[in-house]
Amino acid sequence: MEVILSPKYQVVIPKEVRKQLELRSGQRLQLIVRGETITLVPDYPLKELRGLFKGMNTEDLREEKERV
Repeated sequence: MEVILSPKYQVVIPKEVRKQLELRSGQRLQLIVRGETITLVPDYPLKELRGLFKGMNTEDLREEKERV
């Protein structure tokens, strides 16, 4: 999928992507730059993430030194 950078350096996120990720107008996104790649990650309030990992099996977690 391709987007175009406007003269004001703005990018429009296509409607299909907005629907798929349930993005809302005014929602904050984190911008991550690695090399020549830009990644936009939706920033969700902690209240929305509550219970996300409920029931997760923690027995096979990596050692602390291997975590990112």
